[in-house]
Amino acid sequence: MKLALRSAIVVLVGVTLVACGEGPASTGAALGKKVAFLVPDARTDRFDTKDRPYFETKVASLCSTCQVIYGNANRDAVLQQKQAESALASGVGAIVLDPVDRQAASAIVAKAAKRGVPVIAYDRLIANTESLKYFVGFDAEAVGVIQGTSLLNRLSKIAAPTVVMINGDPDDPDATLLKRGAHSMLDGNVKIANEFDVATWSDDRAKDLTQALTVLNNKVDGVYAANDSLATGAILAMREAKVKPVPPVTGADAQLEAVQRVLAGEQYMTVYKAIKQEAEAAAQLAYQLAYGVAVPASAVRPGLPVGGHRLAGDLLPTRWGGARRSRAEGTSPLV
Repeated sequence: MKLALRSAIVVLVGVTLVACGEGPASTGAALGKKVAFLVPDARTDRFDTKDRPYFETKVASLCSTCQVIYGNANRDAVLQQKQAESALASGVGAIVLDPVDRQAASAIVAKAAKRGVPVIAYDRLIANTESLKYFVGFDAEAVGVIQGTSLLNRLSKIAAPTVVMINGDPDDPDATLLKRGAHSMLDGNVKIANEFDVATWSDDRAKDLTQALTVLNNKVDGVYAANDSLATGAILAMREAKVKPVPPVTGADAQLEAVQRVLAGEQYMTVYKAIKQEAEAAAQLAYQLAYGVAVPASAVRPGLPVGGHRLAGDLLPTRWGGARRSRAEGTSPLV
């Protein structure tokens, strides 16, 4: 696919899928199972307008009498706990949970485990629990590699380029993996003049880049921002510091505002994650678990085509609890 606007770069990555076994038989199964889909954030329209309809449509295609209990916690961990408790009280057979607070969410997993209800971590892993067995999300380290490679390509004509790195929340395993992937490409190829982590992935805190730019006398060739929210803060900071021209800035998540900036030449690149694929995989797994289907953690989902490449499904053990996930490989830039 070609975009004839400023060599815009939006990269597709494949979803990391937990193992999915065969679904329950279409006949003879009890009808009307409930599954909960609990998401963290109403600040962006992603969850309400994309994840939710994809998830609900997939569940409906599998079971017309099944019910999805949806909750958006609007960044309120206490509210998410209450939503989970309400879902458990209603008799859900599985919970798909994207946590507001990945540490506090372990209490939800524990309460669900006492009732024999499996929890699927969605998009972000949940910490401090051995009861979590399933995770559906993306290979964050691969995204970091994509970002680092893209930035290197952009800076290839500059001798000894200087880069500032703005990483995500140090308490988030995905941020650690993104950083590792980016460093694997940037280290030894650029001068990393300044690097800092941003708690809670806040775009406001990313504006602290102004201080880094002051130290560098505004001389920076590129900015690694781990996601589009951090890219927003970085770009605003550079505008405030009157940096001209604004150097190339990376991102991830393909937020609408970020894609608009990419097309306008204000942000160098972003990474699109296949939300539909992710939501449908979670819905399939939740449906299976709600009906008591044994889903082995060692199964492999076949590769899926993206941009002419294949997504390989090798399963890798994670370091967070008992969950396992697969590593999706094979990406395709849209330029």
